[in-house]
Amino acid sequence: MTTAHASSRGTAAMPARAMFGAVGGLVGGIAFGIMMQIMDMMPMIAMLVESDSIGVAWVIHLIISVIFGIIFGLLLASHRAARVLPASALGLVYGAIWWVIGGLWLMPARLGMPVFDVNEVAWKSLAGHLVYGLLLGLVYAGIYQLMRRGRGSASS
Repeated sequence: MTTAHASSRGTAAMPARAMFGAVGGLVGGIAFGIMMQIMDMMPMIAMLVESDSIGVAWVIHLIISVIFGIIFGLLLASHRAARVLPASALGLVYGAIWWVIGGLWLMPARLGMPVFDVNEVAWKSLAGHLVYGLLLGLVYAGIYQLMRRGRGSASS
């Protein structure tokens, strides 16, 4: 049976890594969403699905945040993100990569705006993507450590 815990080898099973990433993605997405709400950027998210509803924007944003968190857990994290410092660094790099892919390329292209246009909105978006990535990494490492400690104390 597959369980969502860190193994005795110091690595987490794939379903656990996906779960840790999903939770980290949700936490990071909430923080990033609050930043976008304050900076009045959330309407652009709604426009991705041809809506003007802020509620729709939040749902879309959080779904994307969780999916990207799962990708982080499955592809990047593993044992490399088991500790806070490496997880934070990985998260920051991951957030910056998604800023380039999503914030500078895919989203503007979808909305008919110039791609790779680094302007004031783009810099605000970078800040949000970095906060997202940092929180994603920190939460991932925190859950990983909690699960590892829980398993260690349960087997003692």
